[in-house]
Amino acid sequence: MTPPETSFALAITAQPDDIDELGHVNNAVWVRWIQDMATAHWNAIAPQEAIDRYIWVVTRHEIDYRGNVGAGETVTGRTWISEPPKGARFWRNVSFTGPDDKIKVVAKTNWAIIDQARGRAVRVPSDLADLFLND
Repeated sequence: MTPPETSFALAITAQPDDIDELGHVNNAVWVRWIQDMATAHWNAIAPQEAIDRYIWVVTRHEIDYRGNVGAGETVTGRTWISEPPKGARFWRNVSFTGPDDKIKVVAKTNWAIIDQARGRAVRVPSDLADLFLND
């Protein structure tokens, strides 16, 4: 899974609290970073009206852990949407590259959009989908 040049990027530095007893970033922290990437991407691209109206929830994570990162090391996270949504859901791709330029974690996560006022999932509006498919 190679990120496109248009992928959204964010640098994240592992803090001491992110490290487990094996001396590297804990798997649960990678899940948090995946969510942080998705949220940052949404906030960077979506119009404020959409940010105020919708929230996203994860319905599935597929994660491959390929390497370790220690405290103080910085990874570059990249995320992108590679295919149109299906109803209320779409797949988000995420990869994290370490300071050695090797992929440390790759993930594909499925997200559902929720209309906050209605409290339920709704079809992803095509204008929003287009913003993320073409960014």
